Amino acid sequence: MLGAIIGDIVGSIYEFNNIRTKDFPLFGTDYEEPYFTDDSVMTIAIAAAILSCKDNYTNLSSQAIKYMQGIGRNYPHCGYGGSFYNWIFIDNPEPYNSYGNGSAMRVSACGLAGRTIEEVKDLSKKVTAISHNHPEGLKGAEATAVAIFLAREGKSLQEIKDYITKNYYDIDFTLDEIRPTYRFNETCQDTVPQAFEAFFESTSFEDAIRNGISIGGDSDTIGAIVGGMAEAYYGIPEWIREEAISYLDRTLYSVVEVFEKKYPPKII
Repeated sequence: MLGAIIGDIVGSIYEFNNIRTKDFPLFGTDYEEPYFTDDSVMTIAIAAAILSCKDNYTNLSSQAIKYMQGIGRNYPHCGYGGSFYNWIFIDNPEPYNSYGNGSAMRVSACGLAGRTIEEVKDLSKKVTAISHNHPEGLKGAEATAVAIFLAREGKSLQEIKDYITKNYYDIDFTLDEIRPTYRFNETCQDTVPQAFEAFFESTSFEDAIRNGISIGGDSDTIGAIVGGMAEAYYGIPEWIREEAISYLDRTLYSVVEVFEKKYPPKII
């Protein structure tokens, strides 16, 4: 889960000022400080929902709504899209057929908590269909959560890629091919495959994050999606972890702390 938060923080300053190189300061510049966005807030909200659930997760959907709204309302200016902002603040929210990439950026805790691949898929659906119930929104979230689970299980990059391309996305491009022309896009179908390729071409946790940011586009969300997978596969370097958590306030970090006690992260 912290991997997604790290990707979000690293990408935050590049969302509207894309940088198309892997050579950039990881945590901001001399004149611009990175920050957490809605990607981190919602990732943490889903983690809180999972922690609050019964062991069989039958009430996960209702808990996800509770925590997404309960935590999310404390950060009204963190970058929500218009429709999702309304969802956060309305009483009795309903799904609105979204296929936005917000479904994929927030789901990493499902991939870490699920005990089987089928349970991971179920958890993903429960926390996604409450808002992003379009088939592409559901697919983007499930594919991301499944990749995290497979990484946890010790599958190789090639094995994960084979599963994703067979079951979710036919990824027929390289980062070098798309980097010059890829543009900002908030849909799952034009963000999640790009994040996957950034992960598949990576050699380390940091390299995966740099890959994702380097193609431009919706940088914080791509970073979050890549970071969740990279954490499960590589683990997080201690210095990156320490730097990242310094950007979280106590309310958000307290959830991370409890989640990591139950689902210990891989720190390298």
